[in-house]
Amino acid sequence: MLAGVSTAAAVDRTETIRFERGATFKTLAGTIRGYDGVKYQLGAAAGQVMSVLFKPRNNACYMNVVAPGSQAAIHIGSTAGNEYAGNLQTSGNYTIQVYLMRSAARRNETCKYSMTVEITGAARAAAPAGGDVVVPGTNFSATGSIPCARTAGQPMANCRFGVARSGSGSARVTVFWPDGGNRIISFENGIPASFDQSQADGDARLSFNRNADLFLITIGAQRFEIPDAVVSGG
Repeated sequence: MLAGVSTAAAVDRTETIRFERGATFKTLAGTIRGYDGVKYQLGAAAGQVMSVLFKPRNNACYMNVVAPGSQAAIHIGSTAGNEYAGNLQTSGNYTIQVYLMRSAARRNETCKYSMTVEITGAARAAAPAGGDVVVPGTNFSATGSIPCARTAGQPMANCRFGVARSGSGSARVTVFWPDGGNRIISFENGIPASFDQSQADGDARLSFNRNADLFLITIGAQRFEIPDAVVSGG
């Protein structure tokens, strides 16, 4: 099943990426339609660096990166963008998922794309596979940016975030305000449940609506748009 897509009709084909002898990168081109995506698999070792540059011709087309032995994405294209570069923490087969967002898939849209994948650096001793992966240098399972607004009437801007997942739909999303400070939103069973309320928040309450695979969250005057994939990891 594709990240960000929930349907019994989805059929993902799987392809293996193999570099030419002596090469460190490969450029691919492909097409997906509707709910049918692609899972590219590529072997790499802990300590190496993976870089992915994804160029879709449909703005609702994204790629996620999933580590070996994990169901959660270490890079979520819909929030973190079409470029990924990271120091790998686990040895094994990494998966790059190419997919259309649910709304575009429902309309049976097509996405043509190219993608360059590069692996560089030397291997080191592998970290244990399984469970969620931590982004190097942080306590987060994944990082990226989401639309946010801090005060009433303020236009939505991009805020950096980090998410720490603990399984079964439980996660803590830390949103970093561009002008300093942060807000922590806790999810339980995949649903926004609470926030880091302080005296400065007064009687602010958390409320939310869903728009397809997007949570529209308000806490007092503050507003956030958090995709399902941030919490679930794909």
